[in-house]
Amino acid sequence: MPDPDSAVPKLRCPIVLVHGLCGYDRVTALGRPLKDYFPGIRERLEAAGNRVLVPRLSCTQGVADRAAELGRYIDRHVPAGPVHLIGHSMGGLDARYLVGNLGMAPRVRSVTTVGTPHRGSPIADWGVRRFGALVAPLFQLLGLSTRAFLDLTSAACARFNLVVRDAPGVQYFAVAGRCDDSLLGGGWQLTHGLVSRAEGANDGVVSVASAEWGEHTDVWPGDHLNLVNWPNRLARRQGVWEAVAPDYGRILRRVAAAE
Repeated sequence: MPDPDSAVPKLRCPIVLVHGLCGYDRVTALGRPLKDYFPGIRERLEAAGNRVLVPRLSCTQGVADRAAELGRYIDRHVPAGPVHLIGHSMGGLDARYLVGNLGMAPRVRSVTTVGTPHRGSPIADWGVRRFGALVAPLFQLLGLSTRAFLDLTSAACARFNLVVRDAPGVQYFAVAGRCDDSLLGGGWQLTHGLVSRAEGANDGVVSVASAEWGEHTDVWPGDHLNLVNWPNRLARRQGVWEAVAPDYGRILRRVAAAE
């Protein structure tokens, strides 16, 4: 018998999955898919009959620019009717800005943010303070913006929250991540410790306190990328890794009420 907790409803509105900083939609080579930003999630939602879209936004542009790109993508691919937005990390801020400041509230039924630093991340603060002066010239040489890194600092997100208001009629939900020390890979040890000392429980990049938003916040076990179904290799070796793609069914069941 199917597990009712893993059931994925079919929504009337399309779902738009919004990637985070330095993200992408899908990497391909010779016409073959190599890596999805949301591995397994799109396929699971589509298997239930949902229309799922994954735009590719600028890697390091700021929230305002990425939100404008997102709006143009939606207008092009969904010229009429509303959508549901699910944004990972910075993608959640892009979604909020699109709805709150770019006049897209009538086109959006719900915004679900996943591991989004609504109140900024100590990692952004630390990185800008430590490496900003060194990285900025290199990015300029490469023709890349550094605005995204600045937009994710605590100070920038505090200003963001003053001017980007939740839109009436749009439902807002969130998912936060909490990763125990025993399941942290080597790449997360430093950042997890920095965020733990500053803000407590976190996913290695964003604290639970910063990720909380809207009417309801789920807290899932895992690191920042586990939240979008990138495997936790330590947990897999210990036999306790469970793919989170089924948890997106729970997100859809919650936002279904917004239709």
